Amino acid sequence: MSYGSPNPYGQPQDPQQGQPGYGYPQQTPPGVPPQQGYGYPQQPGYPQGGQPGYGYPQQPGYGAQPPYANWGQRFLGTLVDMLVFAVPYILIIVGRDTPALMLIGYLAVIGIAIWQLIQEGRTGQTVGKKALGIRLVREIDGQPLGVGMAFVRRLAHFLDSLACYLGWLWPAWDAKKQTFADKVCSSIVIRTQ
Repeated sequence: MSYGSPNPYGQPQDPQQGQPGYGYPQQTPPGVPPQQGYGYPQQPGYPQGGQPGYGYPQQPGYGAQPPYANWGQRFLGTLVDMLVFAVPYILIIVGRDTPALMLIGYLAVIGIAIWQLIQEGRTGQTVGKKALGIRLVREIDGQPLGVGMAFVRRLAHFLDSLACYLGWLWPAWDAKKQTFADKVCSSIVIRTQ
């Protein structure tokens, strides 16, 4: 073996090309386990296939993904979420003459909004989503978005309001039942029941 040798590792060469050919076994240095090639079964402990199953255990007869939530379920879930804010808003309206009552109302609105965001990010469910049996998850693996992405998704809902609120209606006919914000954040809303 010399400098510039076309065969520096002592691999068999394809006689027509002068290079190591496909199909020849690759030689590995001593002490290094050989790598498995294509067609070998995967090592135990790793999931087979690309998607681990949308947060559900892989069992015989279990589908790869639960069905998408329809537009009506999503709308009613949002309506329930809005009703959760009704009591703090009443405190704000009633407390116009009482600054302390207004302050309590504003703090309650902010607190509920932050709590709902954290719940949606960690579990995929707000109060409304839980009441309707639906859940927000990442499209790729079915896990909750996380608080940061749930916040980004909330900000991205401004896209749904553009063009005469068309994005809010989009789940009614979309194949994956996604709003524009869901498409941007790669999220889906699925049924849990």
